[in-house]
Amino acid sequence: MFNGLNQLSLLKETASQTAGPYVHIGLAPKQAGFDIFEKNFDHHLVSEHTTGERIRIEGRVFDGTGTPLRDVLIEIWQANAAGAYQHPADQQGKAADPHFRGWGRACSDFESGIYSFDTIKPGCVEGRNGRTMAPHVNFWIVARGINIGLNTRMYFSDEEKANAADPVINLVEWESRRKTLIATRTESNGDIVYRFDIHIQGPDETVFFDI
Repeated sequence: MFNGLNQLSLLKETASQTAGPYVHIGLAPKQAGFDIFEKNFDHHLVSEHTTGERIRIEGRVFDGTGTPLRDVLIEIWQANAAGAYQHPADQQGKAADPHFRGWGRACSDFESGIYSFDTIKPGCVEGRNGRTMAPHVNFWIVARGINIGLNTRMYFSDEEKANAADPVINLVEWESRRKTLIATRTESNGDIVYRFDIHIQGPDETVFFDI
């Protein structure tokens, strides 16, 4: 036993690997020009029958030098307009929407670095200890140079009162850091767009969560 432990202590740590640069080929092959899967997961979370205010979320992901990453894969999940998740573990008793998937996957554009999701604005969700969480969208980001997927949240700039009372965003001590979680509401050709840029590192680094 002693000899085994002694030999184990001499082993070197295995080199780590990141999720890039070809993560989109395995998880979003259609964007890379490969028609592999019978059903492709994409950035459209809604249909014509989905209840709620239609919105588009878009932005770019920047590295520590301020350069847009063009091979990022992003997944989001969120509640529906009533504040219910499309999952059997949701015990809030709120109305489900069979026409809302609640989950989406997108890659950044290979030229511009812009990602986008077509979805609806979520309702408030009941969190731990019955505390109400402001409308938000959960993000998971992977790309080259990232060893472990990054988790963050996007809140809405026009939900100031709800944001001020949100138990999660209030865990962030500095106001300047909280702002990295707020998406700005704009309009483009009559569509409601929330702009949410994500900074992996640097002075404007987005707040990330361990979950």
